[in-house]
Amino acid sequence: MTTVTSSALSSLLGERVNDIRRRIEAACRRSGRQPGDVTLVAVTKSAPAEVAALLPALGVLDLGESRPQELWRKAAVLPQEVRWHLVGHLQRNKVARTLPLVYLIHSVDSLRLLAALEEEAERRQKTVDVLLEVNASREPNKHGFAPEEVPGLVPELAKLRWVRVIGLMTMAALEADPQHCRPTFALVRQLRDRLRGELGPPHELEHLSMGMSNDFEVAIEEGATIVRIGTALFESLG
Repeated sequence: MTTVTSSALSSLLGERVNDIRRRIEAACRRSGRQPGDVTLVAVTKSAPAEVAALLPALGVLDLGESRPQELWRKAAVLPQEVRWHLVGHLQRNKVARTLPLVYLIHSVDSLRLLAALEEEAERRQKTVDVLLEVNASREPNKHGFAPEEVPGLVPELAKLRWVRVIGLMTMAALEADPQHCRPTFALVRQLRDRLRGELGPPHELEHLSMGMSNDFEVAIEEGATIVRIGTALFESLG
């Protein structure tokens, strides 16, 4: 990549980041919230490492990856200040290598994975923050707990000492009209509120990771605290 190309890429990416931030601010205003209540996670799965590396200078330190192997690869070459979010499926045999690198795991989708995370976190004597993934759109190709399963998780979650559940994550069905995603987001917010009322420390359940490039504004209006943006930032930049 030449210096000129890098400068042009950084400028274009900066424009896209600013546009997303303006849209986040507008959605927050519409819902009576503060822009600081919402974290932008730039999902870099479609972006080469050299493009992802431009983000910290643009003030975007929260980066997300869907595949643990890609997270490992990029974490090795990007600045240490980056806060890595795993937003895709995590297999138990990849827990040990992934845990030291991640700031937050969004995609805990089974009790077996929770148990593996608890075991590894205890071995390292280091607390790990996670979100429970809810398949609120009930699509068969998606991971996650069914909505009706979530309340029944309380007894198992209450046993955890090293894994901290700090919220829920979901992915709405892809809709031409993002307003059609609103019931999905509202349902997950209601589930989060219910769990928050039933679980004590160390679980705080303050976060809702929901909303992507096509529907993040509706997600914010329904309470999202984290939005995961990939396409709107990186399309045609790879």
